[in-house]
Amino acid sequence: QVQLVESGGGLVQPGGSLRLSCAASGFSFSSNAMSWYRQAPGKGRELVAAISSTAGGTNYADSVKGRFTISRDTVKNTVYLQMNSLKPEDTAVYYCNVVRYYSSYWGQGTQVTVSS
Repeated sequence: QVQLVESGGGLVQPGGSLRLSCAASGFSFSSNAMSWYRQAPGKGRELVAAISSTAGGTNYADSVKGRFTISRDTVKNTVYLQMNSLKPEDTAVYYCNVVRYYSSYWGQGTQVTVSS
């Protein structure tokens, strides 16, 4: 059973920081790329950041480059998204994702609200 559980969301002021966590189970964590998506009100789900399973390479949406950092802890089977310099437009539900073989798996999401 593949399971992804996000946590760490909340309300933060513009310019503030949050660290999201995604606890993974049910698959070989170290053998799969992981990613974070987000979905803002009235918008589709957007890829925010991804991290590879091999060299640890990362990719980011242009809108978050220089502000967000994705990382993974293979001991804890957890992927993180460190979000700095948050903007109101970062407000969204953030989802953890893994593609394993032919299937895509999602967590339940965690709400991030950036507001003064």
